[in-house]
Amino acid sequence: MLSAAATPAQLSAQAASGEAGLERSERAAEEQQADNIIVTGRAQKLYRVETTASTKLPTEPLLSSQNVSVITSELIQDQGARDAQDIYRNISGVSFFSYAGVTARGFRQEEIFFDGLRGDPYAGFSVPQLFNLDRVEFLKGPSGMLYGPGAPGGLFNYVTKKPQDKPFSADVRGIVGNADRIGGSAEVNSSLGGGFAARGGLFYEDRGLFRFNAASRTLIADGGVSWSPGPVTVILQATRYDQELDASRLRGVPTDDDGNFLADRRWNHNEPGDFLNLRSDVLQARIEAEPLPGLTLDATMRYNDATEVQNYHEPRGLFDSDGDGIRDATIREFRDQRRDEESWSFGGNAVYAFDLGGDVGNRVLAGFDHFNGEEIFAGRSLRGRNRVVAGLPSPLSLLDPVYGQSDPATYNQGPFSIFNTDSRRTGFYLLNELTVGPVIITGGIRQDNFHDDSDGIVFEDEATTYRGGIVYRVTDEISLFGHYATSFEPQDPSVQNPLAGGPFAPTAGDIFEGGIKTALMGGRIQSSLSAYQIRRRNILQVDPRGDVGNDGVDDFVAFGEVTSKGIEFDLAADITPDWVLTVAYAHNDTKITGDNGGGGILNRVGDRFANAPKHQLGIWTRYQIPDIGIAAAFGGDYVSEQVSLSGQPVRPFMIFDTSLIYEVGPIRAMLRVDNLFDKTYAVSGFIDRTGHFPGEPRSIFLEVGYAF
Repeated sequence: MLSAAATPAQLSAQAASGEAGLERSERAAEEQQADNIIVTGRAQKLYRVETTASTKLPTEPLLSSQNVSVITSELIQDQGARDAQDIYRNISGVSFFSYAGVTARGFRQEEIFFDGLRGDPYAGFSVPQLFNLDRVEFLKGPSGMLYGPGAPGGLFNYVTKKPQDKPFSADVRGIVGNADRIGGSAEVNSSLGGGFAARGGLFYEDRGLFRFNAASRTLIADGGVSWSPGPVTVILQATRYDQELDASRLRGVPTDDDGNFLADRRWNHNEPGDFLNLRSDVLQARIEAEPLPGLTLDATMRYNDATEVQNYHEPRGLFDSDGDGIRDATIREFRDQRRDEESWSFGGNAVYAFDLGGDVGNRVLAGFDHFNGEEIFAGRSLRGRNRVVAGLPSPLSLLDPVYGQSDPATYNQGPFSIFNTDSRRTGFYLLNELTVGPVIITGGIRQDNFHDDSDGIVFEDEATTYRGGIVYRVTDEISLFGHYATSFEPQDPSVQNPLAGGPFAPTAGDIFEGGIKTALMGGRIQSSLSAYQIRRRNILQVDPRGDVGNDGVDDFVAFGEVTSKGIEFDLAADITPDWVLTVAYAHNDTKITGDNGGGGILNRVGDRFANAPKHQLGIWTRYQIPDIGIAAAFGGDYVSEQVSLSGQPVRPFMIFDTSLIYEVGPIRAMLRVDNLFDKTYAVSGFIDRTGHFPGEPRSIFLEVGYAF
């Protein structure tokens, strides 16, 4: 993957409007080559968006007091990205933690929204694919006022592709690569007349993964229709996700206390017959309307039904198998698990914009959302020993793994343990934006009610969150911004037991952030520089006094504070009409600023936090020769040292990627090399018995497409 540091919204945005914007559009049209589809000024025209959806009050990024990173479909295509892990490095302040989870500004963050609503079809251990996405937006910092419960580091909002009322268009692509990689996709969109439009897409890819026994097969079938009778638009969508992952769920590779792998990076703790299979169906309906000038309405309903089944061998502890003093094998546990998830989401917004006279304008946002989700988890497990025993999972060597010494069909695992969790979230919010000349002042409030039921342990509570911001438009191309926002997260229902000291109030977070955004030289140079402080308080920890009530259950206390401070800089520049450069840098320092002296803060490792690098740097550059339809791109990604959950170091790494692109007329071909110098590295760490997650070795693929 190319290490783009660009995030068009974050790097910022729309330059001057009106006549200046029209002149730039005309100039861009003149620059575009008549005999091919290579586009000049990519950073200015393709890597940014006019407005961001994640703020719920559509706003030009240059005029927003919030920091939003946007990865557009054009940027995704330019980088050949396939899944969410391919784009994390595009966002300053975001790094890989595990599976679809990330570290965002020092805090672990896992929840994903689709089209502004809860309801992740990937069920937690499968990584989201990018095929049916128009863009990915990451709203940085606490976002409780807009989205309710969530981690304070930020929030992902995946915006799906929707039917467009435009003339017929189609795109077909095929891909081949090393490790038996093969696949293809097809998309079609067309106006049907009478205000109707339809879109359909199909994606399939079969590839071997670099870990022993591992492979993946992914199928996405996606379709939708829209109808626009006058000022109203109705959109209906349906998507099927089907993913089969062989020899998964993948953990890491064990390491020593210096961060060196104890086995080949291809080592896998799973047997060839292990698997993680996901089937997820999504139905979504949306209505947009403008009944009166200045008044826009929207409402979206989303239904998700997902089933994830896993059979895998979990590493349970390293041991010395031959008495030489070196831990060279691991005991394994076999796990048989099934998760059935069903959820409903609904949300609506009303935006009213009006003038107050002179250069004073006002916009009001009122909205609400509701989520109801139920998960049924069924699981059983059987732990083996440090020697081969019939009917038990066998141990596995790190240096010379031999698979197939035990058969899960012979395991006597006993009955399934079944757990039911029901969660409900409801929120109402109001936001006002006042513009007085070059100054934009924003303030909002939200009230949330939530209900959690975990196998009969019920907890209900409410929370109020706020946000305030200010933007000063220095010129049409430069703005200064600052904001304050709050967030909250309910405690896990499993710890709300009164015998353990519960119920406990949610954790609380807030942010102070300020900076400068630019879109200089008519948008050719886009940049963002910001500094922030995030506090997370009321963190649940083990009570150092133990079982205070002598009721047989150790107590918890909600006491603690973590403070995250950082600086982020992003740049996207059209150096020439044919040469684009993007750079992203993030510095973060997350520390414990209050605890009970007994530890217990999640992800804490001494005074540091797991998988929270202090420094990140991403670069990406592309140079094209329009006369012959050739472009070359090169990128690099640096992440400084991290620590795992067990305190083992995760060594810093710098990897490079490159691609060669041929784009003439309707034909587009891309030859890509990821991890160009085949560096062995770990992207993050977990616990010592499961090791660090290894980065992918050098890989090569060729993608050829034809656009109708």
